[in-house]
Amino acid sequence: MKRILLFAATNIAVLAVLTIVCKLLGVDVYLAQTGQDFTHLLIFAAILGFTGSLISLAMSKSIAIRSTGAQVIDPSSPRSQTEQWLVQTVHRQAEQAGIGKPDVAIYDAPEMNAFATGMNRNNALVAVSTGLLQQMGRDEVEAVLGHEVAHVANGDMVTMALLQGVLNTFVIVASRLIGRVVDQVVFKNDRGPGMGYWITVMVLQVVLGMLASIIAMWFSRQREFRADHGGATLAGRQKMINALRRLGGNAGVSTLPEEVEAFGISGRMADGLKRLFMSHPPIPERIAALEASR
Repeated sequence: MKRILLFAATNIAVLAVLTIVCKLLGVDVYLAQTGQDFTHLLIFAAILGFTGSLISLAMSKSIAIRSTGAQVIDPSSPRSQTEQWLVQTVHRQAEQAGIGKPDVAIYDAPEMNAFATGMNRNNALVAVSTGLLQQMGRDEVEAVLGHEVAHVANGDMVTMALLQGVLNTFVIVASRLIGRVVDQVVFKNDRGPGMGYWITVMVLQVVLGMLASIIAMWFSRQREFRADHGGATLAGRQKMINALRRLGGNAGVSTLPEEVEAFGISGRMADGLKRLFMSHPPIPERIAALEASR
């Protein structure tokens, strides 16, 4: 809760600073002269920008279960020793991390992967693939579970949703401000939003949306490093390193649905400019970061 309040306060402060800067630069006066109100635009953009990301966060658990076909384990009656061990391990790590006990699930997929999601630290889901259980030893699986529990403890799902909301807000505001200027200066239109405005807005929402994605994916890669360190703390550094080495055999393969993929322990790899849109750092970099922190 403290993390959410701090992030929300930071976002409010950023929006307040933006409002002050626009007033000092006379943007609000310019907009008023052209029939637009900056405060109303900012409020509209914030509502629009945050609504989608917060709804996705609230539904993340049910969406993940439905899209992957994951089977949630009943802690009171696990169907096998493996299920019992998974539940016990996740709950023990959750207690160490100071969070509520997540639901634990298994989903059918050939590659080694796992993910965590949920609206808050005390109502989360940790799921592992059948491929991971078949190809990893228990020490390595324990490290993977520690990585996912660390994501939950760090509040990564909430932070990513809020960050996406802020980025959406700025994309909406910036595209409309620039669209208004282009409409007036280039198309000489002083009678309200015209064709130049709408074309500029549509183009800029795509361009600025891509830049926003680069920022979001950079943050996503940083949280993977933090979760690796969290997994090392909960399960042991060498176990985490061994698990990452084994994950390197995935060669960046992931069959997770797009809405869940960013929360997996292993994501798709890319070269060149496509690296900017990767949600996960390359495995060798993650291993090097753990080894360097000894």
